[in-house]
Amino acid sequence: MAPTVVVTGLGIITPIGIGLNNFWNAAIEGRSGISKIPSFEGLPIDAYRSRIAGQIHDFDPLKYIDEKYANRVDRYAQLGLVAAKEAIEDAGVDMERENADRVGVMVGAGMGGMMMGEREISQLYDTKKPNRVHPNFIPTITLNSASGIIAMAFGARGPNITISTACSSSIHAIGQAMHALRMGKADMMITAGADASITPLVFAGFCSLRALSSRYNDQPTQASRPFDRGRDGFVMGEGAGALILETLQHAKRRRARIYAEVAGYASTSEAYHMVVPKEDGMEIAKTMKLALDDAKLRPAQVDYVNAHATSTLVGDDVEVRGLRHIFKSRANKLKINATKSLVGHTLGAAGALGAITSIMALKTGIVHPTLNLDDPDPECKLDGISSKTQEGRFKVAMANAFGFGSNNGVLVLKKFPTR
Repeated sequence: MAPTVVVTGLGIITPIGIGLNNFWNAAIEGRSGISKIPSFEGLPIDAYRSRIAGQIHDFDPLKYIDEKYANRVDRYAQLGLVAAKEAIEDAGVDMERENADRVGVMVGAGMGGMMMGEREISQLYDTKKPNRVHPNFIPTITLNSASGIIAMAFGARGPNITISTACSSSIHAIGQAMHALRMGKADMMITAGADASITPLVFAGFCSLRALSSRYNDQPTQASRPFDRGRDGFVMGEGAGALILETLQHAKRRRARIYAEVAGYASTSEAYHMVVPKEDGMEIAKTMKLALDDAKLRPAQVDYVNAHATSTLVGDDVEVRGLRHIFKSRANKLKINATKSLVGHTLGAAGALGAITSIMALKTGIVHPTLNLDDPDPECKLDGISSKTQEGRFKVAMANAFGFGSNNGVLVLKKFPTR
């Protein structure tokens, strides 16, 4: 029998708070982290269709991590490293007492080191001096720079893998970390999701794709509005979330506090379209069903869903169709919310943030509000989606994450201990 996998530590950095307590207090109060972008260096923000984002203001990595690590990586990896540090401390892990060969790292990232990438390519063309390219350019921009620096900072010598599946990256990182533990490849996995791509080129690309909200440029806190009839695109965000996963046996051996059980996971491809989900929601429903099968649970046992819900015209309604299909009449009994309404869409970090939010709902019995749900879209309306804080006794939670490239990921979490 495969070992039970549990979560023993959490770390999080978002536009509404750095650290688990700061984030959670802001979330249940319904604070928005969306603000105007002041400008990009050399490019006026007025040139962009969208001018708002979920930004982490005044983040100084040197307040949290050693300079020799902080200065070697891009902002996204700094965020991931700080979140991992917080999760390790929260879990009470003493790496000197651990078998480092049995501690692995699994990170989800959507874009990688885009800040340095854009800066260096601009300087190269401006100066025409290729010998001036930063010597750490290559190891900094690679997608696995976050997992690499996390492993180095904490001496984790087990499996070290980066997963990049756009917006579902960190749900898959958590799920694959669970598989590694079930298969006996490690005793503990440091798993994280991170992205920081509010950069001139990436932002311009999403604007050109017409994926971003532009209607609320002068009202930034109202722009991210999942499930609402007035939604007009997602709001970009940045952030990181980290979780410490362990086998139950290992967690008990070190007398760790346990947040929740990672009970099930599923990954599928719709093989349909690079950026648009299949309209009937059947593939999303299938992924949720597979994750529940993996957890050996039935749809009737699910109490809460942290929805992917990006606030896009095509996306939110498809997810609701999938929920209605699998949960049938129970869909209106579920508590459902959209964390992106608070912090924006953090791309590769979104799944980790959703998983952490789900765990906190299981732990506290509180579901944070979905902001800006002023006029619910009839195609998205379910009784359990609310603009108010909701409470309940939750035993099973589901976190959804769907990414560009026709990619679906679903995680199922259980309250620990289960009764």
